[in-house]
Amino acid sequence: MPSPSLTELTAQMAQAIELKPEQAEAAALALAAPEVADAAKATFLSALAAKGETAQEVAAFARVFRARAVDPGVARWSSEAIDIVGTGGDHAGGFNISSLVVLTLASAGVKVMKHGNRGITSKCGSADLLAGLGVDLAAPPEKLRRALDELGFVFFFAPHYHPAFRHIAPVRKALAAQGQRSVFNILGPLINPGRPAHILLGVFSQVWLPRMADALEQLGTAAGLVVHGRINAERGIDELTTATCNQVYGAGRLRHLAAEWSAADFGLPEAPFADLQGGDLAANLGLTEAILAGRAPAGLVDTIALNAAVALWICGRTHEVKSGIAQARDLLLGGAVQAKIAATREFYAA
Repeated sequence: MPSPSLTELTAQMAQAIELKPEQAEAAALALAAPEVADAAKATFLSALAAKGETAQEVAAFARVFRARAVDPGVARWSSEAIDIVGTGGDHAGGFNISSLVVLTLASAGVKVMKHGNRGITSKCGSADLLAGLGVDLAAPPEKLRRALDELGFVFFFAPHYHPAFRHIAPVRKALAAQGQRSVFNILGPLINPGRPAHILLGVFSQVWLPRMADALEQLGTAAGLVVHGRINAERGIDELTTATCNQVYGAGRLRHLAAEWSAADFGLPEAPFADLQGGDLAANLGLTEAILAGRAPAGLVDTIALNAAVALWICGRTHEVKSGIAQARDLLLGGAVQAKIAATREFYAA
């Protein structure tokens, strides 16, 4: 039986009929095909967004693009590794919390495989900040394998690992210019080429909490937590913070968790959201220096420590989140993260 065309699947979307896994796979392959017209791709993605993507559809798309990703050859670390990542798209203007969490975890001996891109909906993405701290975004897989051994973390720069996306990028850019999001806005965290078994995943909208947790479950995640911070009734952030009411959903070993967390639950003071504000690369590099020197807003330091503690718990390094906060703070403020940045600069400069 021939695969359905993208036009046929678009018509199905208009009737609000969910894609079966094989249909989602056919759609993903068509979106990556250079011979399919951009207009047809844009129409399908808009129709899918209007219908509302299901967890099953998202997981099916993720399987297709995982299978077509460049393999960096890091499978021997995958079962212990974690990714700290957000979907982006919240337009909250927050600092690159995940990047400092990565460095804190690596300083604690946790293998971290971060997957991301330059800032698209923000002035400074994770790739921008980590590159500013010495990471070579163009490092070949063999060097990244050494980095996992020597530094304890790697950054997989998404454009280098997903060649299939080059035939989708123009469509995504055109849709973004129209203010139209697509399934690709939330796929990135699910298609890390290193396949880490653990994940701390922030989503831009609370609607995506159960869906992304379900998608992680379908993709075989060992242990994951999907989080969303509610700033107020109208605004949220794809982060777990000490300034927000945080909704969390678990996957894998944590699948039974669905809760609301606040700073007070972990013995931390609630911070004003202004403490978490970031800026462009220069501003965020300056903030990084301030954090490590103990001069940054308390809410920002607490938020980084909280996220690192949650990640330690997800990986099974602590029995409860609260017990990891002091360790994370000591690594962040006691010189270990500063030393990790210096080692990172030296490693990639060699």
